[in-house]
Amino acid sequence: MIVMYNTIMGKIIMVDIDNTITTTTGCDYAGAVPNHDNIAMMNQLYDDGHTIIYWTARGTMNKQTNWYHVTRKQLDDWNVKYHELRMEKPYFDILIDDRALNAVKHLTRDNINDIIC
Repeated sequence: MIVMYNTIMGKIIMVDIDNTITTTTGCDYAGAVPNHDNIAMMNQLYDDGHTIIYWTARGTMNKQTNWYHVTRKQLDDWNVKYHELRMEKPYFDILIDDRALNAVKHLTRDNINDIIC
């Protein structure tokens, strides 16, 4: 299914979950702790008119557990604003992309603005 968004005013922003808007140890997804500063930054982008899509690799390597409902509940409990939650993000060790930010070292509003403007 392809979902189309009105992006006349904003950009489509794909956001990882674990260790981006959370602190997650290994695959302990149920025990993930929200990173309120990064959630606030993503919520502000949502409020600014950008389309926010959370895309996670939770369960990609181990298909025995479907993490969708746990993840959706976490986002809702943490008051995360988003347009869509996608699962089955490919697992990788390194992502090289001209529009990517490292969530640990470079996730700032200025760095986001440099890419979306």
